[in-house]
Amino acid sequence: MKRKITVLAMCVLMLLPILTSCGARQTENSVYYLNFKPEVAEVYERIAKDYYNETGVKLNVVTAASNTYEQTLKSEIAKADAPAIFQINGPRGYASWKDYCADLKDSKIYDLLSDKNLVITDGDGVYGIPYVVEGYGIIYNDRIMQDYFASPDKQVDVSGIEDINSFEILSQVVNDMTRLKKQLGIDGVFASTSLKPGEDWRWTTHLANIPIYYEFKNNDIDLTSDRTREIEFMY
Repeated sequence: MKRKITVLAMCVLMLLPILTSCGARQTENSVYYLNFKPEVAEVYERIAKDYYNETGVKLNVVTAASNTYEQTLKSEIAKADAPAIFQINGPRGYASWKDYCADLKDSKIYDLLSDKNLVITDGDGVYGIPYVVEGYGIIYNDRIMQDYFASPDKQVDVSGIEDINSFEILSQVVNDMTRLKKQLGIDGVFASTSLKPGEDWRWTTHLANIPIYYEFKNNDIDLTSDRTREIEFMY
């Protein structure tokens, strides 16, 4: 999806979680943060401890269970001590939570951004700030690749990984490596991630973001409208 809308977006094809802030009442010397990612909960515990030692302000981190963030946020936002910091899912998420989002354009975290094009805006206000940027890439086994480059039977004119610099060449190498898979001692060129419930997001969001991004971009789709529900699978 377009870089400003995904829970995890890319600079061209990237994923980014987006932080926003709420005007909710907090207890004295404490801040409530509703964490989106269970896999980094332990990291936030260490951050909270260090932050308290440095500032005297307690950071209360509550982590939503996997795939329950929206449900948890709906419950927590209705409480007297609602989260002061939480995640929104880009423009569509902002449309749902804009009544709870504070304007962050005068905040220090906004000033620290090297690329302010990634923020969620509404008029002159800034209501969502990306706090991490991830990119797509291919992790490869260098030993296997070196075996392929050295093979006298290879049919693609490449001698190093730097020569694989286009999709056309990558496709040729993949097909050639498949032909030589017994020689290379592999079952296939690519491994696959899990499709189990709770783990299939790598396919249904991360990989799907690439073609959907270009479909929305090239059709000039308003990302806050219901037109995002009409996917033609052009790519």
